[in-house]
Amino acid sequence: MASVPLATRAHLLECHDCGTFQRLPAMPPRARAVCLQCDALLRHTREDPFGLPLALNLAALMMFGIGAFWTLLSVSTAGQLRNANLLTGPEELRSFGLWELSVVVLATTFAAPLARILCMIAVLVGLRLPHRPPFIRMIYAWIERLRPWSMVEIFLLGLFVAYVRLSGIAHIDLGPAILALATLTVTMLAADIMLDPQAVWEALGAQDRGDAEHHPQAGLLGATLHRMGCDTCRLVTRGRDGALCPRCGFALRHRKPNSLTRTWALVLASLILYIPANTFPFLTVIRFGSGQPSTILQGVRELMAIGEWPLALLVFFASISVPVLKLVGLILLLTTTMAGLRTRRRDRTVLYRVLDAVGRWSMIDVFMESILVALVQFGAVVTIIPGPGAIAFAAVVILTMFAARTFDPRLIWDRAGLSPAPAKASAAA
Repeated sequence: MASVPLATRAHLLECHDCGTFQRLPAMPPRARAVCLQCDALLRHTREDPFGLPLALNLAALMMFGIGAFWTLLSVSTAGQLRNANLLTGPEELRSFGLWELSVVVLATTFAAPLARILCMIAVLVGLRLPHRPPFIRMIYAWIERLRPWSMVEIFLLGLFVAYVRLSGIAHIDLGPAILALATLTVTMLAADIMLDPQAVWEALGAQDRGDAEHHPQAGLLGATLHRMGCDTCRLVTRGRDGALCPRCGFALRHRKPNSLTRTWALVLASLILYIPANTFPFLTVIRFGSGQPSTILQGVRELMAIGEWPLALLVFFASISVPVLKLVGLILLLTTTMAGLRTRRRDRTVLYRVLDAVGRWSMIDVFMESILVALVQFGAVVTIIPGPGAIAFAAVVILTMFAARTFDPRLIWDRAGLSPAPAKASAAA
């Protein structure tokens, strides 16, 4: 490792939100650099960008082991007892034939968080090795792709909603896994905050003495080369669309291919599925042989009926309002971008960031259902059966998440006829 912290080096970055190339000055630890054109955060340096995140991820791995396999909730009624852990919900959903929903819950609450923790530990340990394995770069590149699909914190909110709804049905005992998952959420958040992603990429690229911006890839000589920022590692290099980034190995793209067309397709598919998601039964509670299926909106009414107004508002906002607002927001971005609207470019860029961040929180109801189905299977006394509306709703959430990731916010600035010019970024300690 170099004696001078890598975070102090001046380098060129492309803003992922507006496409402006900006040369960051040498930055001390705990400094922030923001885009002068759209206010996006370009970098936040840290005093210890590797050691503390490694310790936090090791702690997160231990908490994950406890949270995944120990008891979350125990429910008893009529002399019967059922326990649930992180894997019980997906197993019960699969037993009812909803394997699609089972895969979604298992991937977002177990597979993605575990993979993200293990990948980050592998990268941070690999940085300490004298000879770093080449696959570490690929592993680190996938960590950012796993981030939106790791939903432990959303699962905890769904668990809380399930706890409130179960309180009127049976006696509930909290298990030690809840505290472990809460600690895991805080630990992973702290690890993300203390990490400087660019410092990691600079450390991974330090063994390469060639500068990609001044030394194009082999096989590109004689071709028309353009300066492009890598969407994965943010290295600015000269190349052409489809060439491989010399640092992370992913394909270089001047802009996301067919961004508007693909986003429209995903938005329209979400709009179609939104109808069955809110009209088909989400779940059915059967007590002593009788019960009526309920939709998401009816579930909100049930929470209001038992006096849980704050929780009802939370579920209504996350499960009803957010999908609608996200679809409306995406349609607004698509139409204004295609029209080449020149006004409020920064506001529309901020809108994109909000849409990209909030969509995943609509999974609260899906996680609530997985907990209820796992715990409330007491035969003729009381049973909860999942409905097909849950599959359609989960599909809406996933498709809108893909739509936000497919949309390229740099087109907001491109289509307005404004070619971003290189500028020097601002940095504040």
